[in-house]
Amino acid sequence: MRSLYCIPLMAALAACESDLDVQPAVVQWMEWPAEVLVATPFQVRLLVTRPVCYTNFFRPAVSADQSAVTFAPYFLVKRERPVCPPIPAVVPLPDIALDTLTTAPALATTVARTFEMRGPANVYAPTPRTQAGQPVRTFGDVTVRLSAPDTSRRNGAGRVFLIVDYLGCARVTPVGSYSPNRTFVLEDQADTTGLNYAFVRGYIYEAAAPVCGQTRVFHLESRN
Repeated sequence: MRSLYCIPLMAALAACESDLDVQPAVVQWMEWPAEVLVATPFQVRLLVTRPVCYTNFFRPAVSADQSAVTFAPYFLVKRERPVCPPIPAVVPLPDIALDTLTTAPALATTVARTFEMRGPANVYAPTPRTQAGQPVRTFGDVTVRLSAPDTSRRNGAGRVFLIVDYLGCARVTPVGSYSPNRTFVLEDQADTTGLNYAFVRGYIYEAAAPVCGQTRVFHLESRN
């Protein structure tokens, strides 16, 4: 009997007859335009957990319906497990997520409206699940305009950890990201309670006045 549990995704069915296994991934962070033009695909940045020490191929597995854009990302990994190098006893291996851009499908509507942005995430409460059995979380929404969408903001949501530098400047960084481009200065420097490893929602924009010397800031809308 094959060890592969074939998730019911058409794009993954080929793995059932190959030397690849399907390994679902968790979205740690999602970033997308706050507004998009109707019937026009748009780019979404994903940070996803990835298999350690395996040769793998990433598939975003994105779909859209009348209410939401849903990601069900997975990796195709070699069935023959490699021998991983020993993990250092003192210096742990960093939990580095895959940081990738993918294209969301064009959304059809006859009036300006919002669609939810969904994906599998680590959760602590009962939630819907993907066909692969993973909990699905709503990361936020995207507004579809019939014309002239506002491109000044990008929505962002996911699990973050809090960084406070020696000058007392507070930033949030998505869990698994070690890129300076994914570290965001908080717009409200006084509102930092409970942000470490919290699931946050908000948007990124250019502030009129610099915060901690930067104008690109993160406006926090919710945390849990």
